[in-house]
Amino acid sequence: MHKKLKVLLMITKGNFGGAQHYVFDLATNLPGDMFDVVVASGEGVTLRKKLDVAHVRSIFIDSLQRDVSIYRDLKAFFEIISILKHEKPDILHLNSSKIGILGGIAGRIAGIQKIVFTGHGWAFNEERSFLSKGIIGFLHWITILCSHNTVAVSERTKDQIKHFPFVKNKIATILNGIGNIDFLIRATARESLVSGKADATWIGTISELHTNKGIDTAIRAFLHISAQYPEVIFVVIGEGEQRKKLEQLIERAGLTTRVFLVGFKSDANTYLHAFDIATLTSRTEAFPYFPLEAGMAELPIVGTWVGGIPEIVLNHETGLLTLKDSVSEIVQAFITLLENKELRLQMGASAKETVKEHFNLEKMITKTCNLYLS
Repeated sequence: MHKKLKVLLMITKGNFGGAQHYVFDLATNLPGDMFDVVVASGEGVTLRKKLDVAHVRSIFIDSLQRDVSIYRDLKAFFEIISILKHEKPDILHLNSSKIGILGGIAGRIAGIQKIVFTGHGWAFNEERSFLSKGIIGFLHWITILCSHNTVAVSERTKDQIKHFPFVKNKIATILNGIGNIDFLIRATARESLVSGKADATWIGTISELHTNKGIDTAIRAFLHISAQYPEVIFVVIGEGEQRKKLEQLIERAGLTTRVFLVGFKSDANTYLHAFDIATLTSRTEAFPYFPLEAGMAELPIVGTWVGGIPEIVLNHETGLLTLKDSVSEIVQAFITLLENKELRLQMGASAKETVKEHFNLEKMITKTCNLYLS
């Protein structure tokens, strides 16, 4: 009988966004006869709670947080080294930028034989100064150099870093995959999210309330159609630092009875049958889970031409794509789908077929196992 390989998955934050979804899926689906899996994470508790329910052991890295702090980051670095020396993993799999650089250097110091880094998005794509983007790009390069293999979650993600020196042969594209979802029935999902709107037409999204997600652009687009379509509402599942600003935008636009920020929901994707149209108007992305989940719910998707979104949302086949921050294009996409229910149903059916064929969880797990064993 062969010895199981110990995999230590590390991620900066312990909330439950796309990167945490990826870590959770790996932790709970890697073959148990081949791998012994442990997950270590920093600030946030949702991921660890979900892992506890799934009987996967987790470790809290007390000093690890997303925000930059020289003192806390140094403390986290030595905490990571201590964890590595205690756990002695055969494979260290790092997720997200900060743990990528801290864990990559710590892993080399600790002599880990296989270090894998998954790039869930590059921070140099965010709105920053030229100097900041240069520094961040350099740190991403160091992270990739410290790793034995880097996983890009979309072809676009790979294209943005493959020109870095000495890294081309280290990068493999493994698309995010998704399994079956136990959806709530439509009436239950709607009543749980926004009571009293059962007969409305719902445009909706699951998204962190972060500037990168472009929720403000979607709200501005909704404002333009709100008078023409009084039966339509916009629902956002998710929480984040932009809540106050978005609430102010909604109030100024007079949309408090039409746009609803319903907050974080555990197993948020199970509510998707509440929606008629899905939207993800991000300013930057790598390869988000929400279009996959929306596809499984047979929803047409209004998305933006950024990151890996066009690899999931096929324009005029499974949804409609717009330029980022283009209120006029998003308005037109909403109107096109609101005016044509048959088109919505057709695109939704195509979306489910596309996701099941090209973005299934089994493929992602198999390719990741092969990478671990290579």
